[in-house]
Amino acid sequence: MAKNDTKIGIPADIAKMSFEVALAELEEIVRSLEGGDSALDDAIAAYERGAALKRHCELQLRQAQVRVEKISLGADGAAEAEPIVSE
Repeated sequence: MAKNDTKIGIPADIAKMSFEVALAELEEIVRSLEGGDSALDDAIAAYERGAALKRHCELQLRQAQVRVEKISLGADGAAEAEPIVSE
């Protein structure tokens, strides 16, 4: 999985993260950048890492959407797949 993810700009260390870990790190980066106390080079590096974390989280969410679509249950309890409409 890491090889494919690096093609879309997700470093291998981030590709190995769970959604929750990646989101927590992304939130910390956002707080740090909003604080405005970082040196310019550090802020740029943090922004780049944050962008990669965002892409990873989006990929994880898309994969979860597909899984949910496959396992939806109808009102009668029967399994059925309904496409998820993206906005």
